[in-house]
Amino acid sequence: MRIGICWLYAISKYGYPPSLRDIFKVIREMADLGFKYIELEGVGEGNLREIMENRRELKRLCDDLGLVVHNFCPVLPEIVSLERVRREKAMDLFKMGIEIANFFNCETIQTDSFTPPLKFVGERPYKEMVDFGLQFRVEISPDFQWEEQWGVLVDTFGFCAREAKKAGLKFCLEPRVGEMICSTDGILRLMDWVGDDNLGVVLDTGHLNAQKEILPLSVEKLGKRIFYVHLSDNDGRTNEHLGLGRGNIDFEEILKGLIKHDFKGVIGLDIGRIPYLEKEIKNSLEFLRRLFEKLGIKEE
Repeated sequence: MRIGICWLYAISKYGYPPSLRDIFKVIREMADLGFKYIELEGVGEGNLREIMENRRELKRLCDDLGLVVHNFCPVLPEIVSLERVRREKAMDLFKMGIEIANFFNCETIQTDSFTPPLKFVGERPYKEMVDFGLQFRVEISPDFQWEEQWGVLVDTFGFCAREAKKAGLKFCLEPRVGEMICSTDGILRLMDWVGDDNLGVVLDTGHLNAQKEILPLSVEKLGKRIFYVHLSDNDGRTNEHLGLGRGNIDFEEILKGLIKHDFKGVIGLDIGRIPYLEKEIKNSLEFLRRLFEKLGIKEE
């Protein structure tokens, strides 16, 4: 298994999304923290095109620092829009994301299922910044039909899985609190409907613990469809992404499950929006490496 650092670190330090200047800066900081494997994101059309236009300089910097961009995440909420024109435009942008992922020689391309098209009264999840522990209230329009939205999810993520496969990439979806696919069984149902084994999952311990999942059971249910892992901790009351050991998540049993299912991908430390961020990341890296040693896991 390999250990990496997630883009939440960049967002926590420099905003959502970070400016291009800050992207170059944070890549250097990730290397200084001792990581080899990193993520990269493109948030919306403008940021995605900015990454595309500057991909050569970004790749050169990563190569110079000995960094591997193993996962690219185009964040395109309109890819699940009920409006076909908006959705098709986002699908074209997803293809650009595939081109970026291939340029960086990524293994996976990732996205989310995003929030449902409901009227949020007050706070809305992930509107401008990745916020944890928010309470939501919604109003559902009489015109909204879940069956229609579900059909869009199936069609969209089937498209993503097929396009990624043609490009030699694994496609993974991350269940997150407050989004349309937010649980282990939700992603399993989607997998059944899509019917393509190139649709996998980002197992995010912070989000799934906040969903009150039994995390070792989640690993068992998902098995070889886990393409990527995000590790953070919390106490299950909110979806905070704390340093490892700061909550109640049983990481040892999660790792045992990953061993059982022969997981050979990247485990990314997905820690952010907390004080003393660098210190917590370094402590979490040591925490994880101690568990690797205890369980006989070789870090690649």
